[in-house]
Amino acid sequence: MISPELKKVILKELNLDDFDLKDETTAPEVPGWDSLNHINIILAVEEYFKIKFKSYEVLRLKNVGDLQKLVDSKTGKK
Repeated sequence: MISPELKKVILKELNLDDFDLKDETTAPEVPGWDSLNHINIILAVEEYFKIKFKSYEVLRLKNVGDLQKLVDSKTGKK
C-alpha cells in the first residue's frame, strides 16, 4: 500500500492535486510522469525521507509499489 507521505511527494513533483496511486501503478499511467520527472521524483523522495538510493535500485523499480517497498526498506519500515 502506498503511504500518504510517498503519495504526497510524488503528486507534488508532478503538480497533481490528486491521483489514485496503487502498488501496480506505473509511470506512464500517471499524467506528467516522464523520464525527467522520474528523476525529480526520485530526488524528492530521497530528500523527503532523508535516504539515498543506489542507481541499480532505481533501475529495478517497475511500479509505485516497488518504490514504496524500497522506501520502506531504507527507512526501516516493513
